[in-house]
Amino acid sequence: MVNVLTMYMSLLRALMKLVGVKPQAVEIEPGTVMRFWVPSDQTTSNTKNKPDKPAVVFVHGFELDGILTWQFQVLALAKEYAVYVPDLLFFGESITDKKERKVAFQAECTAKGLTKLGVEKCTLVGMSYGGVVCFKMAEMYPDLVESMVVGCTVMAMTESISRAGLERIGFSSWSEYLMPDTVKGVKDLLLVATYKLPWMPDFVFKSILEVMFDNRKERLELLQELVVSDKDFIVPRFSQATRRQSNVAVHRECRPPGSIGATFCLQ
Repeated sequence: MVNVLTMYMSLLRALMKLVGVKPQAVEIEPGTVMRFWVPSDQTTSNTKNKPDKPAVVFVHGFELDGILTWQFQVLALAKEYAVYVPDLLFFGESITDKKERKVAFQAECTAKGLTKLGVEKCTLVGMSYGGVVCFKMAEMYPDLVESMVVGCTVMAMTESISRAGLERIGFSSWSEYLMPDTVKGVKDLLLVATYKLPWMPDFVFKSILEVMFDNRKERLELLQELVVSDKDFIVPRFSQATRRQSNVAVHRECRPPGSIGATFCLQ
């Protein structure tokens, strides 16, 4: 049977092209390559041609890759903003031969990729695992991260937060929840993670299972490194000003049925 998600991705790529967004492979360092969805006129070899629009960077969670997670926001905002959507390492087509699995390495590689694309200032929008990466980027690269919008996330997944979260959703571990290996597991994941999940036949969940959960060994290692000791976590001092208004403001929740987590429209 033809994989329906693969077919949909071909359609989605065409839709992104229509709104002026394309995939771009960026070599972060030898052995590490990240895929970013970027404005169509953007190339790493010609950063002087970067778009004259505010840069908004959407960072995905652990469930899907970047463009599947943020497709509705990209379609809505690409005309007014320079939209960038990275696939974090071991998601989509992003890969590394390095052994590092900590959130800080994801943040470092994402920031280096944006710099190679000529992004000097940006607003981060993140959710779930991607929100944790956003907090780390804001801490590590204050000159790059001007403002941030996050949802369904924490500054760090401490042991106490981890225990409470797993108890609330009814799973024994994050790997059991986030790395399913059965159709039922995918269905259970999406029922917890989405807002008003619409009915879908089992072959759709099977297609998701076949396409979206590769690099299993590496992703399980990411989850192992995600949880940190309560005593080792110190709330960082963010140098960015905290204010009610910014050049990119949240004005309403915008979650179509079936969307992952809490996402927002930007004004």
